[in-house]
Amino acid sequence: MTTTRFINANVIDTRAGRVLPGREVRIRDGRIVEVSDTPLVGEDDRVIDVNGHYLMPGLVDAHVHVTAITPNFALLETLSPFYVGAKSSELLEAMLMRGFTTVRDAGGADYGLANAVDEDSLIGPRLLYCGNALSQTGGHGDMRGPGQQTFEGCFCCAGLGRVCDGVSEVRRAARDEIRKGATQIKIMASGGVSSPTDRIDSTQFSLEEIDAIVEEATAANIHTMAHAYTARAINRLIPRGVKTIEHGNLMDEESCRLFLEHNAYLTPTLATYDALAKEGVAAGMAEHLQRKVFDVLEAGGRALEMAQRHGVKMLYGSDLLGRMQRHQLNEFHLRKDVVPADDLIRAATCNAADAFGYVGDFGEVIPGSRADLLVVHDNPLEDITTLTDPEAQLLMIMKGGKVYREGSVALTSR
Repeated sequence: MTTTRFINANVIDTRAGRVLPGREVRIRDGRIVEVSDTPLVGEDDRVIDVNGHYLMPGLVDAHVHVTAITPNFALLETLSPFYVGAKSSELLEAMLMRGFTTVRDAGGADYGLANAVDEDSLIGPRLLYCGNALSQTGGHGDMRGPGQQTFEGCFCCAGLGRVCDGVSEVRRAARDEIRKGATQIKIMASGGVSSPTDRIDSTQFSLEEIDAIVEEATAANIHTMAHAYTARAINRLIPRGVKTIEHGNLMDEESCRLFLEHNAYLTPTLATYDALAKEGVAAGMAEHLQRKVFDVLEAGGRALEMAQRHGVKMLYGSDLLGRMQRHQLNEFHLRKDVVPADDLIRAATCNAADAFGYVGDFGEVIPGSRADLLVVHDNPLEDITTLTDPEAQLLMIMKGGKVYREGSVALTSR
């Protein structure tokens, strides 16, 4: 067993939104075992003097697509999965270097990538995955154009979704993703930007199909996430047990009431609309699809304000595609004028653990939690934009007790 002790650390208490000054934190075998306001007794393999900087849990991005190496999803389905996996490794490492120690993939990643990260064969954040998102024919996960009558690929190759229709098919599809180790199930429950034949304002899947999917996820003790834009789509999902709503740009006041009543979470993804509007076509998205983003672009900000005003619990999500994934930290900028720093930090830490069913496992600096830690030069509770400048601000990145990046200044070890 190896131990590491941090001393002279100002610990960010993510739940309370406050700084705990002068703490010592002991790590043993990848977990936090002690947090104290007095010197800890005993010897450690390494002692790191934080010198009054800020120790906080690693960030969590609740909506990523680590295999979306291009925003052209029809093209993605034709690429070699070996090529996609190799390119995904670059995206994963960049995420970790931005301070994300856990990410939830919303379609595309599987047990192979997750295991490779766990084994350190690939450098990246811990990967929670749904496998292929479930889509109806002509839904947000069906990338066929209107002139394609058959699907020529296979759902074991690169791609983000699988098509299934009817209660028996969706139940089988959910069970199959669970068989392959899915940590959550993703439902494509409304129209979307990147899908060629649906409309943003459509609802997708029947209530009976949604019930069957949620029932299978619940039976496996995992949660369900759903892509949904409109209030009509959202308000039929939350009462049926869907835990997190992705995007939610066109929700209404009734949606907010349902979020609170059913303890559900909203994952706004403003960063992807901003990026798609500015460079989506240049990044590879078809122009006629990129135009759909303007149906939801401005509405995202209004939905964020509504959710914050009503006290809806939110998660941090980016949903960026291809080369636009470099904007992952921009979500902090886009939310900061509406959401206070303490709430934004919760969204990117302990709220995610709560929503995913991992309370106390990550997202907090407490005994028993994973040693997924960042040492930040300045206090993010005072200025959330410190988290958007990892080169200058992140003095150390630790995941599972292992240091993946260590700055050359401001920390001392012995």
